[in-house]
Amino acid sequence: MSREKEKKTSQEGSLRARQIKSLIRNSLKLSLMRCFVLSFGWILVNGCTTGTSEVMEEGVTQRTIRLGSILALRGQEEALGNNLKLGLKVALNGQLVKGKKIEIIFENDYYEPPVASQKTKKLIDSGILLMIGNVGTPTAKVTLPILKKKQVPAVGFLTGAQLLRDSSKSSELIINYRASYTQEIEMVVKMALKKGIKPSEICAYVQDDSYGMSGLEGLRESLKKVGADEEIVGFYDQFLDHKKKEKKGKTILAPVGLYKRNTPYVKPGYDSLKQWEKTRGINCKLVVTAGTFSNIARFIKLAQDEGNNWLISSLSFADAQELKLDLEEYGIKDKVIMTQVVPLLKSKSDLPIVKEAKSKLKSYRVKEAESKVKSDQFNNVFLEGYIVGKMTLKILQEIPGKINRENFLKQIAVSKFDLGGVRIDLTKGRTQASDLVLITELTPEGFRQLDGSYLAPHDNWVNNRL
Repeated sequence: MSREKEKKTSQEGSLRARQIKSLIRNSLKLSLMRCFVLSFGWILVNGCTTGTSEVMEEGVTQRTIRLGSILALRGQEEALGNNLKLGLKVALNGQLVKGKKIEIIFENDYYEPPVASQKTKKLIDSGILLMIGNVGTPTAKVTLPILKKKQVPAVGFLTGAQLLRDSSKSSELIINYRASYTQEIEMVVKMALKKGIKPSEICAYVQDDSYGMSGLEGLRESLKKVGADEEIVGFYDQFLDHKKKEKKGKTILAPVGLYKRNTPYVKPGYDSLKQWEKTRGINCKLVVTAGTFSNIARFIKLAQDEGNNWLISSLSFADAQELKLDLEEYGIKDKVIMTQVVPLLKSKSDLPIVKEAKSKLKSYRVKEAESKVKSDQFNNVFLEGYIVGKMTLKILQEIPGKINRENFLKQIAVSKFDLGGVRIDLTKGRTQASDLVLITELTPEGFRQLDGSYLAPHDNWVNNRL
């Protein structure tokens, strides 16, 4: 081979080497760029055609504020989730905070903890400022640790469980609107005692999970407060301890009936209460329930069909409108009371928040052409979703600086305002905005408030006590 050919071959080899090195460098640059984009959450808009991008930080971009919500939108308890969802949408969709449009991303969890856990991780990964209006205690039990780990605030969850209120477990990340289950049950117990019912004649029928156990804990604490005998309180202590240790295959006799979540089965729980009555030689004159509307309605039907003269109470979580409809279908007209944590929906209510929510729902139906939105969806759960949405919007709008989680939590700590008749107070370290509790009774016209039944020790119920 001549020198000229050797030189040419050498030059070609050098060129190929430089080309290979260049390809490697470009490939490394591209890989690093991709990692950079993924790591810092950049959102590329329209790819390379526009060359523009929008940075998202904690669910907030230049144009939007993203909120997440996980509810039962399908399944046996879908009415509960869809009613709350509608309230949040009517209150928040399209609202602006510092020129940024609020968007809510809803996910369905079927009221099942494993699904809720999965959907929580999905929403956090997609980028949200906070989680709002999640439904249920068993789902909150698994999602709260995930939210805490990622420092995502949990706002206005539809549950009165102590899990979200216990100072040893709670943190500044949890912001409740509603009164606790303990407060609801305490009102019912005090009313029952005034009517001559003895603590020993109070029994319980609850969902067999953290929601039901929270209800039992509330009943136990209420009985302690009214000075019930230690033996009576002890029955609940023993039962709760038994459930906590999960002693499978063993049963314990107590004034408690259980049912499995998301099932229609009521007979086993009913039989437990009848066995208690027979063994103890007493009658359950008041049965406090902690369940969902569909199962509680079936339980009430069975109890009345069997000739029991029980007064049965339901927590607000059961959804008054859906419970009423089921009871009407079963022909049940009395002996049912229910606590509420929002203002009542009287047609002539002069509370601004009630009027506003009703008017906004009507406008929403017209604007969105929502054929599926019916007039009867103006109900207690819708109103709770609306109040939670308005409360959150007000807090976001009053943040003096940048919209982020840190500043949101700082604003929470100084938030005290009136929402059309419902006072919101989250100052002095409070993690629960309202203490409103009302007792209603079933009548042929629906649930109506019992005279004088309200609880508002922090003056959260103002202007009108209906």
